[in-house]
Parts: sequence; C-alpha cells; structure tokens
Amino acid sequence: MKSFMSDTYTISSISELMRYLEQPEPLHPLAAVVDYNQVGPGAFEKGKKILLDLYKISFKTQFRGQVKYGQGYYDFEEGGLAFIKPNQIVASPEDDLSYEGYALFFHPDFIRHYPLNNTIDNYGFFSYSVSEALFLSAKEKTVIINLFGLIVTELENNIDQFSQDILVSQIEQLLNYSQRFYNRQFITRKTVNNEIIAALDKLLKVYLNEGKGLEDGPPSVQYVSGQLQLSQRYLSDMLRSLTGQNTQQYIQHKVIEYSKDLLGSTTLSVAEIAYQLGFGHPQSFSKLFKAKTSLSPLEYRQSFH
Repeated sequence: MKSFMSDTYTISSISELMRYLEQPEPLHPLAAVVDYNQVGPGAFEKGKKILLDLYKISFKTQFRGQVKYGQGYYDFEEGGLAFIKPNQIVASPEDDLSYEGYALFFHPDFIRHYPLNNTIDNYGFFSYSVSEALFLSAKEKTVIINLFGLIVTELENNIDQFSQDILVSQIEQLLNYSQRFYNRQFITRKTVNNEIIAALDKLLKVYLNEGKGLEDGPPSVQYVSGQLQLSQRYLSDMLRSLTGQNTQQYIQHKVIEYSKDLLGSTTLSVAEIAYQLGFGHPQSFSKLFKAKTSLSPLEYRQSFH
C-alpha cells in the first residue's frame, strides 16, 4: 500500500484510481467497474480520505447489519446503491464488509459531449448522503445486477466507434432505473418518511412559536435538513414525492399557515407579524402571502369580519 503525506488523497483519473486500488490497468481510460472482492484489504486504510474527481455508483450486493436512514437505523438484506458526484470526499469504512460488491466509476469527460452531461444534475441522488442509500428489493437487485453485467461486458469488448455511445446509454439506463426505485422507496417506506415529516412539522412549530425568526430569519432548508440529519436534496425529493412540495415550498406553506393564525387571532400589525416570522421587509411577507393565498394579509384579516 502506498503511503501519502496528506490525510486527503486526490484521485482525478481512472488510471490513478486503479493504481490506488491495486488493480490492473483499466480497460477504458474514462470508465471502470471495480469488484471490491478482488481488492486487497490494504487499499482501504482506515481513516483515509479520498477526494474523488469521478462519478461513483456503489452497488452493495449484500449488506450485513444496519444502515443509518435519517435519524434511525434500518436493516436491509438485498443490497443497495449509493451515488457520489465529482469533488466529494470519500472516507474509508471502519470494516471491510462495507465494500462488498461493485462500483462503477466514470470521469466527467466520459459524458461531456452527450445529453447526459446536461441532465445528470437532475438525478438528485448524487447529492444524497451515503446514509440515504437506495435499498433494493430482490427484483430490483436483479435488474441492477443485469445492468452492471452489461456495462462490464461492454468494457471488456475492444474499444470501437460505438463503445462510448453504448456505455453512456447503459449508464443513463442505470440512473433512470435508480430514479424509479428511489421513488418507490419514498412510497414504500411511508412509516419512516411520515416520521420524518412529523419531526419536520414539530421543528417548524417550535421555531415559529419561539419567535426564532426575529434573530435568524425564516426557517431555511439548510436549517431544517441539518436538524433532521438529512441531506438537503434527499429531504426535498422525499417531500416532493409524498406531498407535491419541495422543502422550500413546504416551509413556506407552514409559515403562511402560521401567519394566518396570527392574522385571525391577534391584533399584531402585518409588519409586526412579518418581523416575527423573520422577514426583513413587511413587503416581502405580503408578496409571499398573496402569492400563496391570492389575498393580501389585510384582506385575509378583513375576511374574518
């Protein structure tokens, strides 16, 4: 195992990655599939951090134990997928079992001249935390195994004028299936997600009741996702799947509902309510209120009389 001076080692090419993992030279200069069962234990120095300038799709074919999911821990046996985009820091696991399975790596240049380069940011799971992995059912696992098999087969073929087109289309198919399976996960893990939504509602209620907006402004996506220990993108995608609203829209809805209570049950002025909710300018509050209710705050208050 090579030793490095810095705590964080940067890997910016497939060839460099394969050397780091003590693997043979890659079959393609911009893409590779690594079987972690073939990687020696010396490749994973505990505590080592890697800045990966590559896309990575990890497919854990089996998992023994539990994975953190939001604020809880949940068992799954059929395997799972995790996604990392370039310029993310990857830390070596505490145990070798965490790396049982396969990983697809590809350089950003691999998709540079394809439509996927412009749409890959739409696959929000590249911004999820590793603890928010995609848990696969037995049928879904079979689909993913087949897709990885097709990619490996194509990488093992001699490179020709069709190779990159085929590989990029296979990667896009893998991402589209992952998108479908994540949407299924949001729905089937309803109990878990309802607990997250209940925790979010409680968090917003406390924030608004305690008047934290006076000092910190309206509750932000960054604040609530941090308090719930979820990545911003995961929380937003989960809420959109179950409520039709992303996190920002959900927060705004709760803020407006709270302001309605104040308008209907107190004598606070519109400006006082705006400041209490964290708006620096009452006009900003009035504009949002009208956009969400089709009434100005004063018109809403007058409707009670």
